[in-house]
Amino acid sequence: MKLLVLCAFLAVVAAAPQDIDIIKYNVNNDGLGAYNFEYEQSDGTKFDQTGEVRNPGSEKEFVVVKGSYSWIAPDDHAYLIEYVADENGFQPTISQGYADSISPKVLALLRE
Repeated sequence: MKLLVLCAFLAVVAAAPQDIDIIKYNVNNDGLGAYNFEYEQSDGTKFDQTGEVRNPGSEKEFVVVKGSYSWIAPDDHAYLIEYVADENGFQPTISQGYADSISPKVLALLRE
């Protein structure tokens, strides 16, 4: 019984999440609607986003957002999503990785 408990304990410890460090973090904001934000983690996760005001001061003022995020999945496949959000809505593209490995539900949500 003690061996079983020890094995269970070791399995839980081995499955515990690894420590993840932030290795890059930058934020720039001009206070007028334009900004840039990016970070990178030691586990390979990356995110960057920029925003810019279009038609400032008018009734049709809006922010255009462009960016990307990527990660390495537990199956060691790398995924990259690039996107634009503007007057035409959110427009993601999968430009790198294995699209067949992403569930059809996730792909449908990204394309909405």
